[in-house]
Amino acid sequence: MRGDLSEGRDRALTEPTVTLPVIGAQRREYGYTDPDPTPVPENYAPANHPPANHGPRTHRPSPRSRNRIPAPSIPTSPPPAGAGDLNHPPLAAEGGPARNRAVERLWTPEPSRSMAVRPPSRPFVRVRGRHAAMSRRQRWERSYVRALVLSDLFAGVAAGAAMFGLRFGDVVTPYNRWYLLLSALLPVVLLVVLAVSRAYERRFLFVGTDEYQRVFRGGVGLIAGVAVLSYALDLDLARSYVLAAIPTAVITAGVLRFALRKRLHNARARGERLRRVIVVGHELSVIGIARQLRRERYHGLEVVGCCLPPDYDGLVDLPVYGTFDDVATAVDAADADTVVVLSCPELDGVVLRRLAWRLERDEVDLVVASALIDVAGARTTIRPFDGLPMLHVEHPRLHGGIRLVKELVDRLGALLLLALFSPLLLGVALCVRLTSRGPVLFRQVRVGRDGREFRIFKFRSMYVDAEARLAELRHLNEHDGVLFKMRDDPRVTPVGRWLRRFSVDELPQLLNVLTGQMSLVGPRPPLPSEVAAYADDVRRRLAVKPGMTGLWQVSGRSDLSWEEAVRLDLRYVENWSLSLDLVILLRTMTAVVRSSGAY
Repeated sequence: MRGDLSEGRDRALTEPTVTLPVIGAQRREYGYTDPDPTPVPENYAPANHPPANHGPRTHRPSPRSRNRIPAPSIPTSPPPAGAGDLNHPPLAAEGGPARNRAVERLWTPEPSRSMAVRPPSRPFVRVRGRHAAMSRRQRWERSYVRALVLSDLFAGVAAGAAMFGLRFGDVVTPYNRWYLLLSALLPVVLLVVLAVSRAYERRFLFVGTDEYQRVFRGGVGLIAGVAVLSYALDLDLARSYVLAAIPTAVITAGVLRFALRKRLHNARARGERLRRVIVVGHELSVIGIARQLRRERYHGLEVVGCCLPPDYDGLVDLPVYGTFDDVATAVDAADADTVVVLSCPELDGVVLRRLAWRLERDEVDLVVASALIDVAGARTTIRPFDGLPMLHVEHPRLHGGIRLVKELVDRLGALLLLALFSPLLLGVALCVRLTSRGPVLFRQVRVGRDGREFRIFKFRSMYVDAEARLAELRHLNEHDGVLFKMRDDPRVTPVGRWLRRFSVDELPQLLNVLTGQMSLVGPRPPLPSEVAAYADDVRRRLAVKPGMTGLWQVSGRSDLSWEEAVRLDLRYVENWSLSLDLVILLRTMTAVVRSSGAY
């Protein structure tokens, strides 16, 4: 055995060097044209180019794959020896022994899939060790993080300057010189605290509430740290200054981050700054997630293709780049930077591990969709059990002390908003009273938490006989669920159309929040007739108090389907948090201005 190895090594060392063929004239001879011809160095051949840029050699599309990317028409017979065809294996020197037998056996006349798919106007340039699409994504992500850093610095500077000016004016004295130093250090300290809280990690940015939670926790930690340090060193710090400057900086930072995120979401709605995604899974799952991602483009995921099982049957409104074995090739062909793997039995742990290793070479993200529906990461924890990772799912926070905090925030917020909007409420009440016959407020029985009924208050936006005329308009329902929605409802008064467009008719519900029957944020308050038609899963919406606004309202309101509205309400019930309430309240302002789905 040792002699055979030694003999093989000596033969490999003494074997003559292969002379690679020159391409150029041969490409033109076989019909290949370059959109931008450039001089080719001597002895340049496909073997000189990284093989990852050529695509697969052995994959042939199945006749059942109707959505596969077609390859351009090319000569079907292999070129003669020495031709510079891109898919031809390197040839041995004349008179020398034949080499690369395995490559010759696997040769195919089809061009590489990445060349067949990618148009000439969009050349693919691979950066060493990094996928080109990943490089583009990382450029705008770095720019976004830099904007966050600058906004946080601005928040610290603005808060420090404002608090110093309000307390001490513009005169610097030996007494307030210490506070001037604190105001100057506040932006730097705030930046360090947010970095320690991981508020700049990209996995927590762009979507979701994790970013705001980390900013809030960083602010609370900073206040606690200043208090402990002041007590330990016996520093003479004005508590009012500390309790005003730091919260102001944190709130300003959160508002600026929200503005930057809205700017990002608007860019994604225009088709910019999107991740190019390959979805791997079965047909129905692929179709479902593709439709959802098209509808919610603010997530930044653009599905550009999919990989399906070999025996798939049916039309998928996506380019099909192969089977589960062709995922790495599909990434190269579609110029993708993210792979989303849906739950399917064929892709077990071993297969996913090998796929992760393969995608790691080009720094392509691998995302595994959980089979858990609408359960956020805050409720899931991976715990080892005898060497096996187990996903532990916590129960939603429907009771306990955190709910008491929500009750306090709801009632104080309702009281503050009633005082703030009191002139508007009086003006609207006068308009409703003078423009149509009937009471100013509309009272209706709705179902609250745990099925308890209560009377909801709204400004009357319909004529007094609206309930009696509902039966004759039932066949004109434009909603696909138990709700009745009609864009041009003849029962709505002229003033009521404006009230509904900007959701002003719902402001009297602050009285319901103040009395504890509703919450500022929660699922939509349903009618008893709607609850009677609920399926068992939909009744989960009644586990919390209904809200004046919620995920359903800020995501399209009446333009959403019944299934989508239920899914959003259930997502809120399962993943409620104070930071999520804050994000929904901020999004409510933009939803009211857009007035989409309000009728």
